[in-house]
Amino acid sequence: MPSSTPQYSYPWAKVERGQGFFIPCLDTEAIRTEGLNQALTMRLFDAKGYPAITEGRIGVWFYRLAASHP
Repeated sequence: MPSSTPQYSYPWAKVERGQGFFIPCLDTEAIRTEGLNQALTMRLFDAKGYPAITEGRIGVWFYRLAASHP
């Protein structure tokens, strides 16, 4: 049974549009789902996440889409 407490601290409150952050982990799908769910609780509908390798570590790169220009 999954825990209701997030496994990691996701800094969504500090991330502006066009910025992102990396969470190193082995279970990328579980962390991606957890991180995006936390973004939704903060009403960040422009949040995205995908598995990535950064500095030789596997994990998930989370980011917010940049504002589009009309």
